[in-house]
Amino acid sequence: MPVLGKESRRDELSSYLKANPFLTDDDLARRFRVSIQTIRLDRAVMGIPDVRERTRRVAEDHFDPVRSMGSGEIVGRLIDLKLGSMAMSLLETHDDMVFERTRVVRSHFIFAQADSLALAVIDAEVAVTGLVNVKFKRPVTVGEELLARAEVLQRKGEDKYVVLVETEAEGQKVFRGKFVVFVIDKGGRES
Repeated sequence: MPVLGKESRRDELSSYLKANPFLTDDDLARRFRVSIQTIRLDRAVMGIPDVRERTRRVAEDHFDPVRSMGSGEIVGRLIDLKLGSMAMSLLETHDDMVFERTRVVRSHFIFAQADSLALAVIDAEVAVTGLVNVKFKRPVTVGEELLARAEVLQRKGEDKYVVLVETEAEGQKVFRGKFVVFVIDKGGRES
């Protein structure tokens, strides 16, 4: 793509972000062959929010509301949800999530993202994790963004679901978990 003038770039940027709202400022800077600061200035002048806010807005407009837990209880940022079918979330890794010496993300953060996503996808008022088979495929280092996808594979009766969650970082699978999730009534008994 040739380098565009300011007005042309801003017009193109607006159209491009409408079609691709999940792009970061870094992605946009590469696409338009300008600095990240230029992209930020363009967004500010045009009133376009950062990628986190754009993602949140798109998600709120396009997916079902979480039923089995509070939306604030999900580990990571929910970006897609079709109750009883599939869900996706993003988790940015930070310094407070890693072992100091190795800079490797602690496994419980990766698991928590997957577990909360497996519960969020269930179309019920109360759901709990009953059994999990997990595999950590490779270490995750600080700064990597984790994209988790949950898919309901099977429904067993009225109270049991099998949910597959796979997590990627940098395009590589880092985690795979098969969750058996139970639906319980509010009295704490399986329904």
